[in-house]
Amino acid sequence: MENCIWSPLAEGRQVKTYAPGQMIYLQDTQAHEFYYLLEGTVRSYISSPNGAELVLTQHRTGDLMGEASFFDECPRVSSAAAVTPCRVVSIDREGLDRIFQSHPELAYPMLRYLARTVRLLSDHVDGISFLPADRRLATALLRLANSDGLVHSTHEELGSAVGTSRVTVSRALARFAAKGWLEQSYGQVKLLDRRALEVYAQAES
Repeated sequence: MENCIWSPLAEGRQVKTYAPGQMIYLQDTQAHEFYYLLEGTVRSYISSPNGAELVLTQHRTGDLMGEASFFDECPRVSSAAAVTPCRVVSIDREGLDRIFQSHPELAYPMLRYLARTVRLLSDHVDGISFLPADRRLATALLRLANSDGLVHSTHEELGSAVGTSRVTVSRALARFAAKGWLEQSYGQVKLLDRRALEVYAQAES
């Protein structure tokens, strides 16, 4: 598994536990450290001045979190909150220097991971700007689904993720379900046909 490459980040570090809903880091705060998610699911989102939230992604076991702001030394652009019980380690600059000294082979994968994070943010902004709401939703479902095809989000949260209303999300999900692409239960969507959603999300307008 590719994410196992980050296991040296946890060596000698204190493991912190977070309950569902507990904040891990906050938007607009200084990023003195980044995080390695040992276990659990974490929601990353942006908050607007009026309190609206835009979900960026859901981090899962093995992911790094908050690394972009850590490396560019600017205030954090997003917040992160535990969705499930989580185990997390934090890495500061001194700790990262020690890790790179003992594990220099991690430097290139770290740069590649950082570039992937920047691409994800860019793709997210482009999608919200240009795609119709139902195609934005299909893209978000594919991005948020875990390896079992499960998306643990309410219709309100999905609406925040794609910049549209709960009603629009509910109608689009009902259409997708009627096509056999997914099935719904409270607070959860299970993808049944990823390929169909991918084709739909990427279709020309």
